[in-house]
Amino acid sequence: SVHEGKKPHKCSICVYSCASKTSLKNHIDAVHEGKKPHTCSICDYNCSTKGSLKIHIDAVHEGKKPHICSICDYSCTTKGNLKKHIDAVHEGKKPHKCSVCKYSCATKADLKKHVDAVHDGKKPHKCSICDYNCSTMGRLKIHIDAVHEGKKPHKCSICDYSCTTKGNLK
Repeated sequence: SVHEGKKPHKCSICVYSCASKTSLKNHIDAVHEGKKPHTCSICDYNCSTKGSLKIHIDAVHEGKKPHICSICDYSCTTKGNLKKHIDAVHEGKKPHKCSVCKYSCATKADLKKHVDAVHDGKKPHKCSICDYNCSTMGRLKIHIDAVHEGKKPHKCSICDYSCTTKGNLK
């Protein structure tokens, strides 16, 4: 490539730069204009790129998580997520700090979720069966599994108790 190792295309809105005009257009569409033209044919998930849609389908609908942590049993869909896991869980890195409280976390996305849920009271994820709503897809899945499907995957190794979350089991 002519621009190998260089990122001559710079975003006029933020500090992002990249090697191609196409990548810059995709960045502006996704980040600054909120465009998410790629929709999952199985659920209501939508995203900005074909690559993200493939990762979603592989992980959520096909259970593919090829990147495995060498320290614990964690697995995920991308090398980037594995690095974030190792940095946060095994190395204790939490560089993103909340400007309102003492909360800190490993990723910008987690910080945004924290601010939205805790400080702004946002609960955009709504149950399609009842009137429950919550701040994250993960909590909505736990709600549906527990309340509507009666799933209790966490089993006590000492007695016959089972529950919906690791926290409740502990």
